[in-house]
Amino acid sequence: MRYQRHIILVLFLILLPCGHSMYAQNSKQKQLETRRQELRREIQKINALRTENKSKEKSQLSLIEDFNYKISVLNNLIKVTNQQANLLTREINNNQKQISNLRDELKLLKDDYAAMIVKSYKSRNQQSRIMFLLSSNDFKQAYKRLQYMKQYTSHQKEQGETIKAKTAQLQQINKDLLVQKEEKQKLITENKKTQRTLEKERAQHRSIMASIRKDLSKYTAQIKSKQREAARIDREIQRIVRAEIAKSNKTTTASNNSASFALTAEEKVLASNFVSNKGKLPWPVEKGFVKARYGKQPSLIDRSLTVQRNGVLITTEKQAKARVVFNGTVIKVTAIRNSNPMVMIRHGNYITVYKNLSKVYVKEGDKLKTKDVIGEVSTNVEGDTILSFSIFKDAQTQNPASWIYRM
Repeated sequence: MRYQRHIILVLFLILLPCGHSMYAQNSKQKQLETRRQELRREIQKINALRTENKSKEKSQLSLIEDFNYKISVLNNLIKVTNQQANLLTREINNNQKQISNLRDELKLLKDDYAAMIVKSYKSRNQQSRIMFLLSSNDFKQAYKRLQYMKQYTSHQKEQGETIKAKTAQLQQINKDLLVQKEEKQKLITENKKTQRTLEKERAQHRSIMASIRKDLSKYTAQIKSKQREAARIDREIQRIVRAEIAKSNKTTTASNNSASFALTAEEKVLASNFVSNKGKLPWPVEKGFVKARYGKQPSLIDRSLTVQRNGVLITTEKQAKARVVFNGTVIKVTAIRNSNPMVMIRHGNYITVYKNLSKVYVKEGDKLKTKDVIGEVSTNVEGDTILSFSIFKDAQTQNPASWIYRM
C-alpha cells in the first residue's frame, strides 16, 4: 500500500507541471485572441471613418497622421497573430510528442494484455485451477494462491480498461491536433492578407512623405504653428484649473494659492472611488480610437521636432456624443479663443476635460453620472470628428491611457 502511494505521488508530481503549462498556454492564447479581435475592430473603425470622410479634401499632415496610425495598428495585429501562430506551433509539437508516447505506451499495454490473454486461455480449464489450489502445502498457501488468481483477473480487467482510456485519449488528442492545425493555417492566411494591406498603406505613406519632403520647411512651419496654438490652449486650461482650485478653496481654511483641492469628506470619497476605477473608466465616446497620444513624441513629419500633448485626441464618428467618464460636477463650460467649446467636470480632486464640442448639453453646477451625455463632438472641415480629452489630478495632467479601459 505504501509503495502504491509513492507511485501515485510521483505520477502527480510529474503531471502537475504539464497541467500547469497547458493551462498557462491556454490562458495566453485567450489573451492573444482577445487582443487580436480588438485590433481587428480598431482597423474596421479606421476603415469606416475613412469611407465616411472620403469626399473631404484632407491636408497632407492629416493624411500622414491617419496612415501612420493605421500602419501601427496593422503592425501590432501582425505581431499578435504571429505570437498566436507560434504558440499553436508549440502546442502542436507537444501534442505530436504526446501522441508518439501514447502509441508506444499502447503497444506495450496491448502486448502485455495479449500475453495475459494467452496465459488465461491456457489455464482456462476449471480443473487446472482447482488442482493449482489443492496442490498447496497448507491453507495459508492456498489462500495466497486464491488471492493471486483474483488479483490476476482484476489486473487483466484493469489493463483492458487502461487500453480503452488510452485509446480514447489518443483519439481526442488527434482531434485537437487537427483543430490546432486548421487554426494555425487560418492565422497564417489572415496574416498574409494583413501583410498585403500593410504594404499598400506603407506605399501610400511613402508617396505622401515624398511629396511633403519637397517642401518640408512649409510643413515644419505648420507643425510649429499648431504646436504653439495647442500650447496656448493648454496654458489657458491649466490657468482655469488653478482658478477653480482657488475658488473651491475659498470656502475652506486652505490657502487660495494652493495647487491642490482642499476636499470635504464627501469629495474624498468621490476621489477615492475615481482612483479605485483607474484603468476601468469608460471611454468618453462610445466608438473611436486614439489618433494622438499623451506626452512628448517626435513629429511624424520632422523627427527633429517634438510634439507635446496634455491629453489624447480621439477620432470618432460624425455627430458622436461626448459622455462623462465618472460621476462628477460640471465646474466650467467655456470656449477658449480660436477653439470650440469645452466642458470641465470635477471628481473630488480630479478633473476631466472634454474639448472640441459643437454642442453642449450641460451647464455649470450640473451633477452627472457615469456615461451621461455632455455634448456633441465637432467635425472639422476635413471631415474628422475628434474629441480632445484630458485628465488632471489637482493642477497636474495625467495620462488618460492609464485611466481609461484598454486605451
